[in-house]
Amino acid sequence: MIEVKNKKISVIGAVRSGVSAAKLIKKLNGIPFVSDLNDEEKLKDYIIELQREGIEYETGEHSEKVYDCDVMVVSPGVPLDAPVVVKAKEKGIKLISEVELAYQNCKGKVIAITGTNGKTTTTSLCGHVFNHCGYNTFVAGNIGLAFSEIALDVEENEFVALEVSSFQLDLIDEFKPKAAIILNITPDHLNRYENSFDKYAESKQNIYRNQDAHDYLILNKDNGEVIKYLKEHKSKSFYFSLNEEVDNGCFKEDNRIHFRKNGKEKFVCSVSDIKIKGEHNVSNAMAVICAAKIFGLDNEKIVRSLQTFEGVEHRLELVREIDGIKFINDSKATNVDSVWYALRSFDEPVFLILGGQDKGNDYSQIKELVIEKVKKIYAIGSSAEKIFNFFHNDVKVEIKNSLEEVVTAAMNEAREGDVVLLSPACASFDMFDNYEHRGEVFKKAVQSL
Repeated sequence: MIEVKNKKISVIGAVRSGVSAAKLIKKLNGIPFVSDLNDEEKLKDYIIELQREGIEYETGEHSEKVYDCDVMVVSPGVPLDAPVVVKAKEKGIKLISEVELAYQNCKGKVIAITGTNGKTTTTSLCGHVFNHCGYNTFVAGNIGLAFSEIALDVEENEFVALEVSSFQLDLIDEFKPKAAIILNITPDHLNRYENSFDKYAESKQNIYRNQDAHDYLILNKDNGEVIKYLKEHKSKSFYFSLNEEVDNGCFKEDNRIHFRKNGKEKFVCSVSDIKIKGEHNVSNAMAVICAAKIFGLDNEKIVRSLQTFEGVEHRLELVREIDGIKFINDSKATNVDSVWYALRSFDEPVFLILGGQDKGNDYSQIKELVIEKVKKIYAIGSSAEKIFNFFHNDVKVEIKNSLEEVVTAAMNEAREGDVVLLSPACASFDMFDNYEHRGEVFKKAVQSL
Protein backbone atom coordinates (compact mmCIF):
# COMPACT_ATOMS: atom_id res chain seq x y z
CA MET A 1 0.00 0.00 0.00
CA ILE A 2 1.15 3.51 -0.80
CA GLU A 3 1.23 5.85 2.18
CA VAL A 4 -0.57 9.07 1.27
CA LYS A 5 -0.90 10.91 4.58
CA ASN A 6 1.57 13.82 4.82
CA LYS A 7 3.25 12.67 1.58
CA LYS A 8 3.97 14.93 -1.39
CA ILE A 9 2.24 13.46 -4.45
CA SER A 10 2.52 14.99 -7.92
CA VAL A 11 -0.33 14.48 -10.36
CA ILE A 12 0.49 14.79 -14.06
CA GLY A 13 -2.56 15.93 -15.99
CA ALA A 14 -5.20 18.42 -14.84
CA VAL A 15 -8.33 17.01 -16.45
CA ARG A 16 -10.96 14.61 -15.12
CA SER A 17 -8.89 11.77 -13.63
CA GLY A 18 -6.02 14.02 -12.53
CA VAL A 19 -8.24 16.47 -10.67
CA SER A 20 -10.14 13.58 -9.05
CA ALA A 21 -6.85 11.99 -7.97
CA ALA A 22 -5.70 15.27 -6.44
CA LYS A 23 -8.97 15.66 -4.54
CA LEU A 24 -8.67 12.09 -3.21
CA ILE A 25 -5.09 12.72 -2.10
CA LYS A 26 -6.21 15.79 -0.18
CA LYS A 27 -9.04 13.85 1.50
CA LEU A 28 -6.43 11.30 2.60
CA ASN A 29 -4.36 14.13 4.11
CA GLY A 30 -1.69 13.96 1.44
CA ILE A 31 -0.15 16.99 -0.28
CA PRO A 32 -1.13 17.03 -3.97
CA PHE A 33 0.51 19.14 -6.67
CA VAL A 34 -1.07 19.09 -10.14
CA SER A 35 0.90 19.88 -13.30
CA ASP A 36 -0.32 20.13 -16.91
CA LEU A 37 1.36 21.30 -20.13
CA ASN A 38 -1.84 22.91 -21.42
CA ASP A 39 -2.54 26.56 -20.70
CA GLU A 40 -4.94 27.62 -17.98
CA GLU A 41 -7.62 28.82 -20.41
CA LYS A 42 -7.96 25.35 -21.95
CA LEU A 43 -8.19 23.82 -18.47
CA LYS A 44 -10.37 26.51 -16.90
CA ASP A 45 -13.25 24.25 -15.75
CA TYR A 46 -10.81 21.90 -13.99
CA ILE A 47 -8.73 24.75 -12.58
CA ILE A 48 -11.86 26.12 -10.90
CA GLU A 49 -12.18 22.79 -9.06
CA LEU A 50 -8.55 22.85 -7.95
CA GLN A 51 -8.87 26.42 -6.73
CA ARG A 52 -12.06 25.57 -4.86
CA GLU A 53 -10.23 22.71 -3.11
CA GLY A 54 -7.15 24.81 -2.38
CA ILE A 55 -4.93 22.44 -4.36
CA GLU A 56 -1.67 23.82 -5.72
CA TYR A 57 -1.16 23.50 -9.48
CA GLU A 58 0.81 24.74 -12.47
CA THR A 59 -0.06 24.98 -16.17
CA GLY A 60 1.91 25.46 -19.36
CA GLU A 61 4.92 23.47 -18.15
CA HIS A 62 6.21 20.70 -15.93
CA SER A 63 8.58 22.55 -13.63
CA GLU A 64 11.19 20.99 -11.37
CA LYS A 65 8.60 21.11 -8.57
CA VAL A 66 6.83 18.03 -10.01
CA TYR A 67 9.85 15.90 -9.05
CA ASP A 68 9.75 17.04 -5.43
CA CYS A 69 7.41 14.21 -4.47
CA ASP A 70 7.20 10.76 -2.94
CA VAL A 71 4.84 9.38 -5.61
CA MET A 72 3.73 10.54 -9.05
CA VAL A 73 0.21 9.81 -10.36
CA VAL A 74 0.19 9.77 -14.17
CA SER A 75 -3.11 10.48 -15.94
CA PRO A 76 -4.06 8.07 -18.77
CA GLY A 77 -3.71 10.78 -21.42
CA VAL A 78 0.02 11.18 -20.64
CA PRO A 79 2.22 8.77 -22.66
CA LEU A 80 4.80 6.77 -20.72
CA ASP A 81 7.51 8.16 -22.99
CA ALA A 82 6.59 11.78 -22.13
CA PRO A 83 9.71 13.61 -20.88
CA VAL A 84 8.17 14.26 -17.45
CA VAL A 85 7.50 10.54 -16.96
CA VAL A 86 10.89 9.45 -18.28
CA LYS A 87 12.68 11.92 -15.99
CA ALA A 88 10.64 10.81 -12.97
CA LYS A 89 11.64 7.20 -13.68
CA GLU A 90 15.29 8.23 -13.89
CA LYS A 91 14.95 9.91 -10.50
CA GLY A 92 13.50 6.73 -9.02
CA ILE A 93 10.09 8.24 -8.28
CA LYS A 94 7.27 5.72 -7.79
CA LEU A 95 4.81 5.98 -10.72
CA ILE A 96 1.18 4.85 -10.48
CA SER A 97 -2.06 5.38 -12.37
CA GLU A 98 -5.13 7.12 -10.98
CA VAL A 99 -6.91 3.74 -11.02
CA GLU A 100 -4.20 2.28 -8.76
CA LEU A 101 -4.50 5.17 -6.30
CA ALA A 102 -8.29 4.77 -6.15
CA TYR A 103 -8.15 0.98 -5.87
CA GLN A 104 -5.85 1.11 -2.84
CA ASN A 105 -8.42 3.28 -1.09
CA CYS A 106 -11.61 1.44 -2.03
CA LYS A 107 -13.26 -1.18 0.20
CA GLY A 108 -15.75 -2.53 -2.36
CA LYS A 109 -15.63 -5.37 -4.89
CA VAL A 110 -14.31 -4.25 -8.27
CA ILE A 111 -15.57 -5.70 -11.56
CA ALA A 112 -13.00 -4.36 -14.03
CA ILE A 113 -13.82 -4.32 -17.74
CA THR A 114 -11.36 -3.77 -20.57
CA GLY A 115 -11.18 -4.41 -24.30
CA THR A 116 -10.65 -2.43 -27.46
CA ASN A 117 -14.38 -2.03 -28.09
CA GLY A 118 -17.55 -2.26 -26.02
CA LYS A 119 -16.05 -1.23 -22.65
CA THR A 120 -18.41 1.67 -22.02
CA THR A 121 -21.58 -0.20 -22.99
CA THR A 122 -20.59 -3.27 -21.00
CA THR A 123 -19.58 -1.28 -17.93
CA SER A 124 -22.84 0.68 -18.01
CA LEU A 125 -24.86 -2.52 -18.50
CA CYS A 126 -22.99 -4.18 -15.63
CA GLY A 127 -23.87 -1.33 -13.29
CA HIS A 128 -27.48 -1.38 -14.49
CA VAL A 129 -27.87 -5.14 -13.96
CA PHE A 130 -26.24 -5.23 -10.53
CA ASN A 131 -28.20 -2.20 -9.28
CA HIS A 132 -31.45 -3.61 -10.68
CA CYS A 133 -30.74 -6.86 -8.85
CA GLY A 134 -30.39 -5.03 -5.53
CA TYR A 135 -26.61 -4.67 -5.25
CA ASN A 136 -25.49 -1.06 -4.78
CA THR A 137 -23.03 -0.57 -7.63
CA PHE A 138 -21.00 2.46 -8.71
CA VAL A 139 -20.10 2.94 -12.39
CA ALA A 140 -16.74 4.63 -12.84
CA GLY A 141 -13.31 4.62 -14.46
CA ASN A 142 -12.81 5.47 -18.11
CA ILE A 143 -16.52 6.37 -18.18
CA GLY A 144 -18.33 9.19 -16.40
CA LEU A 145 -16.85 9.55 -12.92
CA ALA A 146 -13.18 8.87 -12.33
CA PHE A 147 -12.58 5.99 -9.90
CA SER A 148 -10.93 8.40 -7.46
CA GLU A 149 -14.14 10.42 -7.32
CA ILE A 150 -16.11 7.58 -5.69
CA ALA A 151 -13.45 5.31 -4.14
CA LEU A 152 -14.04 6.37 -0.55
CA ASP A 153 -17.84 6.11 -0.89
CA VAL A 154 -17.91 2.38 -1.66
CA GLU A 155 -18.64 0.02 1.24
CA GLU A 156 -17.33 -3.56 1.56
CA ASN A 157 -20.59 -5.17 0.41
CA GLU A 158 -20.91 -2.84 -2.61
CA PHE A 159 -19.58 -3.10 -6.16
CA VAL A 160 -17.75 -0.90 -8.65
CA ALA A 161 -18.28 -1.56 -12.36
CA LEU A 162 -14.99 -0.12 -13.59
CA GLU A 163 -14.06 0.61 -17.18
CA VAL A 164 -10.27 0.47 -17.56
CA SER A 165 -8.16 1.29 -20.60
CA SER A 166 -4.74 -0.10 -21.44
CA PHE A 167 -3.27 3.30 -20.48
CA GLN A 168 -4.70 2.97 -16.96
CA LEU A 169 -3.45 -0.61 -16.66
CA ASP A 170 0.12 0.28 -17.67
CA LEU A 171 0.89 1.74 -14.25
CA ILE A 172 -0.89 -0.55 -11.83
CA ASP A 173 0.85 -2.02 -8.80
CA GLU A 174 -1.55 -3.88 -6.49
CA PHE A 175 -4.74 -3.46 -8.56
CA LYS A 176 -6.68 -6.70 -8.10
CA PRO A 177 -10.30 -6.76 -9.27
CA LYS A 178 -12.62 -9.41 -7.88
CA ALA A 179 -13.75 -10.05 -11.45
CA ALA A 180 -11.90 -9.02 -14.61
CA ILE A 181 -13.48 -9.01 -18.07
CA ILE A 182 -11.59 -8.83 -21.37
CA LEU A 183 -14.11 -8.21 -24.15
CA ASN A 184 -11.83 -8.22 -27.19
CA ILE A 185 -8.43 -7.08 -28.42
CA THR A 186 -8.03 -5.49 -31.86
CA PRO A 187 -5.53 -2.92 -33.19
CA ASP A 188 -5.88 0.50 -31.54
CA HIS A 189 -3.70 3.15 -29.89
CA LEU A 190 -0.63 1.63 -31.54
CA ASN A 191 0.95 5.09 -31.57
CA ARG A 192 1.20 4.76 -27.77
CA TYR A 193 2.88 1.34 -28.01
CA GLU A 194 5.68 1.94 -30.54
CA ASN A 195 3.30 0.70 -33.28
CA SER A 196 3.47 -2.74 -31.68
CA PHE A 197 0.22 -4.69 -31.44
CA ASP A 198 1.99 -7.17 -29.15
CA LYS A 199 2.77 -4.45 -26.61
CA TYR A 200 -0.78 -3.09 -26.75
CA ALA A 201 -2.30 -6.56 -26.35
CA GLU A 202 0.04 -7.44 -23.51
CA SER A 203 -0.87 -4.29 -21.60
CA LYS A 204 -4.46 -5.54 -21.46
CA GLN A 205 -3.29 -8.63 -19.58
CA ASN A 206 -2.38 -6.48 -16.58
CA ILE A 207 -6.05 -6.52 -15.62
CA TYR A 208 -5.64 -9.98 -14.03
CA ARG A 209 -1.95 -9.84 -13.15
CA ASN A 210 -2.55 -9.75 -9.38
CA GLN A 211 -5.62 -11.98 -9.20
CA ASP A 212 -5.59 -15.17 -7.14
CA ALA A 213 -7.74 -18.30 -6.86
CA HIS A 214 -10.52 -16.36 -5.13
CA ASP A 215 -10.97 -14.06 -8.14
CA TYR A 216 -12.64 -14.45 -11.55
CA LEU A 217 -11.48 -13.87 -15.10
CA ILE A 218 -14.14 -13.60 -17.85
CA LEU A 219 -12.90 -13.91 -21.43
CA ASN A 220 -14.32 -13.68 -24.96
CA LYS A 221 -13.68 -17.07 -26.52
CA ASP A 222 -14.65 -15.75 -29.96
CA ASN A 223 -11.81 -13.23 -30.07
CA GLY A 224 -8.63 -15.03 -31.09
CA GLU A 225 -6.35 -12.32 -29.77
CA VAL A 226 -7.85 -12.57 -26.26
CA ILE A 227 -6.97 -16.26 -26.20
CA LYS A 228 -3.62 -15.86 -27.98
CA TYR A 229 -2.25 -13.31 -25.51
CA LEU A 230 -3.70 -14.94 -22.39
CA LYS A 231 -0.99 -15.41 -19.77
CA GLU A 232 -0.71 -17.89 -16.95
CA HIS A 233 -3.08 -16.84 -14.18
CA LYS A 234 -4.43 -18.05 -10.85
CA SER A 235 -8.01 -16.76 -11.13
CA LYS A 236 -11.01 -18.92 -12.06
CA SER A 237 -11.69 -18.65 -15.81
CA PHE A 238 -15.10 -18.21 -17.40
CA TYR A 239 -15.77 -17.71 -21.10
CA PHE A 240 -18.54 -16.28 -23.26
CA SER A 241 -19.19 -17.18 -26.88
CA LEU A 242 -21.68 -16.52 -29.66
CA ASN A 243 -20.41 -19.50 -31.64
CA GLU A 244 -19.78 -22.50 -29.39
CA GLU A 245 -20.66 -24.07 -26.07
CA VAL A 246 -18.34 -23.44 -23.13
CA ASP A 247 -17.83 -25.55 -20.01
CA ASN A 248 -17.79 -22.56 -17.66
CA GLY A 249 -19.49 -19.38 -18.75
CA CYS A 250 -22.10 -18.11 -21.18
CA PHE A 251 -22.99 -19.21 -24.71
CA LYS A 252 -25.67 -18.70 -27.36
CA GLU A 253 -27.59 -21.58 -28.85
CA ASP A 254 -30.63 -21.12 -31.13
CA ASN A 255 -31.10 -17.51 -29.98
CA ARG A 256 -31.13 -18.62 -26.35
CA ILE A 257 -28.48 -17.59 -23.83
CA HIS A 258 -27.25 -20.26 -21.39
CA PHE A 259 -24.89 -20.10 -18.43
CA ARG A 260 -22.89 -23.12 -17.36
CA LYS A 261 -20.82 -23.58 -14.21
CA ASN A 262 -19.10 -26.81 -13.18
CA GLY A 263 -21.23 -28.77 -15.62
CA LYS A 264 -24.54 -27.36 -14.38
CA GLU A 265 -26.39 -25.46 -17.07
CA LYS A 266 -29.15 -22.89 -16.80
CA PHE A 267 -31.16 -21.09 -19.49
CA VAL A 268 -30.91 -17.36 -18.74
CA CYS A 269 -32.82 -15.50 -21.44
CA SER A 270 -33.62 -15.18 -25.13
CA VAL A 271 -31.51 -12.98 -27.37
CA SER A 272 -34.65 -10.86 -27.87
CA ASP A 273 -34.56 -10.00 -24.15
CA ILE A 274 -31.38 -7.99 -24.77
CA LYS A 275 -32.69 -4.55 -25.71
CA ILE A 276 -29.52 -2.99 -27.12
CA LYS A 277 -28.98 -3.49 -30.85
CA GLY A 278 -26.32 -5.58 -32.58
CA GLU A 279 -24.67 -8.99 -32.30
CA HIS A 280 -21.67 -7.39 -30.59
CA ASN A 281 -23.99 -6.24 -27.82
CA VAL A 282 -25.25 -9.79 -27.35
CA SER A 283 -21.62 -10.68 -26.72
CA ASN A 284 -21.22 -7.75 -24.31
CA ALA A 285 -24.39 -8.79 -22.48
CA MET A 286 -23.08 -12.35 -22.09
CA ALA A 287 -19.96 -10.98 -20.40
CA VAL A 288 -22.19 -9.20 -17.89
CA ILE A 289 -24.40 -12.27 -17.46
CA CYS A 290 -21.27 -14.26 -16.56
CA ALA A 291 -20.42 -11.75 -13.83
CA ALA A 292 -24.01 -11.62 -12.59
CA LYS A 293 -24.33 -15.41 -12.35
CA ILE A 294 -20.89 -15.79 -10.73
CA PHE A 295 -22.02 -13.45 -7.95
CA GLY A 296 -25.35 -15.25 -7.59
CA LEU A 297 -27.74 -12.60 -8.90
CA ASP A 298 -31.39 -13.59 -9.37
CA ASN A 299 -32.12 -14.84 -12.87
CA GLU A 300 -35.53 -13.15 -13.31
CA LYS A 301 -34.09 -9.81 -12.18
CA ILE A 302 -31.16 -10.22 -14.59
CA VAL A 303 -33.59 -10.71 -17.48
CA ARG A 304 -35.72 -7.70 -16.52
CA SER A 305 -32.61 -5.53 -16.30
CA LEU A 306 -31.47 -6.65 -19.79
CA GLN A 307 -34.92 -5.77 -21.11
CA THR A 308 -34.73 -2.22 -19.73
CA PHE A 309 -31.18 -1.17 -20.58
CA GLU A 310 -31.29 1.57 -23.24
CA GLY A 311 -27.59 1.71 -24.12
CA VAL A 312 -25.14 4.58 -23.65
CA GLU A 313 -24.80 8.02 -25.13
CA HIS A 314 -22.56 8.32 -28.21
CA ARG A 315 -22.69 4.57 -28.89
CA LEU A 316 -25.17 3.69 -31.67
CA GLU A 317 -27.49 6.30 -30.15
CA LEU A 318 -30.63 7.13 -32.13
CA VAL A 319 -30.69 10.93 -32.18
CA ARG A 320 -33.77 11.51 -34.31
CA GLU A 321 -35.81 10.06 -37.16
CA ILE A 322 -36.92 12.58 -39.80
CA ASP A 323 -39.09 11.52 -42.76
CA GLY A 324 -38.01 7.92 -42.22
CA ILE A 325 -34.29 8.81 -42.12
CA LYS A 326 -32.53 7.70 -38.91
CA PHE A 327 -29.64 9.79 -37.58
CA ILE A 328 -27.34 7.66 -35.41
CA ASN A 329 -24.60 9.03 -33.12
CA ASP A 330 -21.74 6.55 -32.74
CA SER A 331 -19.09 9.17 -31.93
CA LYS A 332 -17.42 6.78 -29.49
CA ALA A 333 -16.36 4.63 -32.46
CA THR A 334 -12.76 5.84 -32.44
CA ASN A 335 -11.24 2.88 -34.30
CA VAL A 336 -11.94 0.87 -37.45
CA ASP A 337 -13.12 -2.22 -35.55
CA SER A 338 -15.88 -0.18 -33.89
CA VAL A 339 -17.13 0.93 -37.32
CA TRP A 340 -17.20 -2.71 -38.45
CA TYR A 341 -19.54 -3.55 -35.57
CA ALA A 342 -21.64 -0.44 -36.21
CA LEU A 343 -22.15 -1.24 -39.89
CA ARG A 344 -23.03 -4.83 -39.04
CA SER A 345 -25.84 -3.49 -36.83
CA PHE A 346 -27.84 -2.05 -39.74
CA ASP A 347 -29.68 -3.70 -42.61
CA GLU A 348 -30.66 -0.29 -44.03
CA PRO A 349 -28.49 1.64 -46.54
CA VAL A 350 -26.00 3.90 -44.72
CA PHE A 351 -24.63 7.39 -45.25
CA LEU A 352 -21.41 7.06 -43.25
CA ILE A 353 -19.53 9.93 -41.60
CA LEU A 354 -15.84 8.99 -41.24
CA GLY A 355 -12.78 10.91 -40.16
CA GLY A 356 -10.92 12.83 -37.50
CA GLN A 357 -7.46 12.34 -36.04
CA ASP A 358 -6.09 9.16 -37.62
CA LYS A 359 -4.40 6.57 -35.40
CA GLY A 360 -2.76 4.58 -38.17
CA ASN A 361 -6.08 3.15 -39.36
CA ASP A 362 -6.22 0.23 -41.80
CA TYR A 363 -9.52 0.75 -43.63
CA SER A 364 -9.17 -2.52 -45.55
CA GLN A 365 -10.81 -4.17 -42.50
CA ILE A 366 -14.15 -2.54 -43.40
CA LYS A 367 -13.81 -2.20 -47.17
CA GLU A 368 -16.13 -5.09 -48.10
CA LEU A 369 -18.71 -4.04 -45.53
CA VAL A 370 -18.62 -0.45 -46.77
CA ILE A 371 -19.14 -1.58 -50.38
CA GLU A 372 -22.05 -3.77 -49.26
CA LYS A 373 -23.85 -1.31 -46.98
CA VAL A 374 -22.76 2.29 -47.58
CA LYS A 375 -24.37 4.59 -50.16
CA LYS A 376 -21.96 7.44 -49.53
CA ILE A 377 -19.14 8.47 -47.21
CA TYR A 378 -18.76 11.98 -45.85
CA ALA A 379 -15.10 12.43 -44.90
CA ILE A 380 -14.19 14.99 -42.23
CA GLY A 381 -11.19 16.13 -40.23
CA SER A 382 -7.45 15.74 -40.76
CA SER A 383 -7.85 12.20 -42.13
CA ALA A 384 -10.42 13.19 -44.79
CA GLU A 385 -7.98 12.99 -47.68
CA LYS A 386 -6.73 9.55 -46.61
CA ILE A 387 -10.33 8.30 -46.43
CA PHE A 388 -11.15 9.79 -49.84
CA ASN A 389 -8.09 8.19 -51.44
CA PHE A 390 -8.88 4.78 -49.97
CA PHE A 391 -12.61 4.56 -50.72
CA HIS A 392 -13.45 6.80 -53.70
CA ASN A 393 -13.01 4.06 -56.33
CA ASP A 394 -15.58 1.85 -54.59
CA VAL A 395 -18.17 4.21 -53.09
CA LYS A 396 -19.11 7.88 -53.37
CA VAL A 397 -16.96 10.00 -51.05
CA GLU A 398 -17.30 13.71 -50.37
CA ILE A 399 -15.03 15.77 -48.12
CA LYS A 400 -16.84 18.17 -45.78
CA ASN A 401 -15.49 20.88 -43.48
CA SER A 402 -17.86 20.42 -40.54
CA LEU A 403 -20.48 18.13 -39.06
CA GLU A 404 -23.07 20.83 -39.63
CA GLU A 405 -22.28 20.71 -43.38
CA VAL A 406 -22.51 16.92 -43.32
CA VAL A 407 -25.89 16.83 -41.57
CA THR A 408 -27.40 19.35 -44.01
CA ALA A 409 -26.07 17.43 -47.02
CA ALA A 410 -27.23 14.08 -45.66
CA MET A 411 -30.73 15.38 -45.00
CA ASN A 412 -30.94 16.47 -48.65
CA GLU A 413 -29.47 13.28 -50.11
CA ALA A 414 -30.81 10.48 -47.88
CA ARG A 415 -34.23 8.96 -48.44
CA GLU A 416 -36.82 7.21 -46.30
CA GLY A 417 -35.35 3.99 -44.92
CA ASP A 418 -31.74 5.26 -44.97
CA VAL A 419 -29.43 5.67 -41.96
CA VAL A 420 -27.07 8.61 -41.43
CA LEU A 421 -24.35 7.20 -39.20
CA LEU A 422 -21.62 9.15 -37.42
CA SER A 423 -19.06 6.41 -36.77
CA PRO A 424 -15.73 8.17 -37.35
CA ALA A 425 -13.09 5.43 -36.78
CA CYS A 426 -10.80 8.22 -35.55
CA ALA A 427 -9.96 10.26 -32.49
CA SER A 428 -11.70 13.62 -32.22
CA PHE A 429 -8.92 15.93 -31.12
CA ASP A 430 -8.28 17.59 -34.50
CA MET A 431 -11.71 19.28 -34.39
CA PHE A 432 -13.22 18.67 -30.94
CA ASP A 433 -12.32 18.44 -27.26
CA ASN A 434 -13.23 14.73 -27.12
CA TYR A 435 -15.63 12.20 -28.63
CA GLU A 436 -18.44 13.45 -26.36
CA HIS A 437 -18.03 16.98 -27.74
CA ARG A 438 -18.09 15.59 -31.30
CA GLY A 439 -21.27 13.65 -30.55
CA GLU A 440 -22.94 16.69 -28.99
CA VAL A 441 -22.14 18.84 -32.05
CA PHE A 442 -23.61 16.15 -34.30
CA LYS A 443 -26.76 15.86 -32.18
CA LYS A 444 -27.23 19.62 -32.06
CA ALA A 445 -26.93 19.82 -35.84
CA VAL A 446 -29.51 17.03 -36.26
CA GLN A 447 -31.91 18.61 -33.77
CA SER A 448 -31.70 21.92 -35.65
CA LEU A 449 -33.00 20.37 -38.91
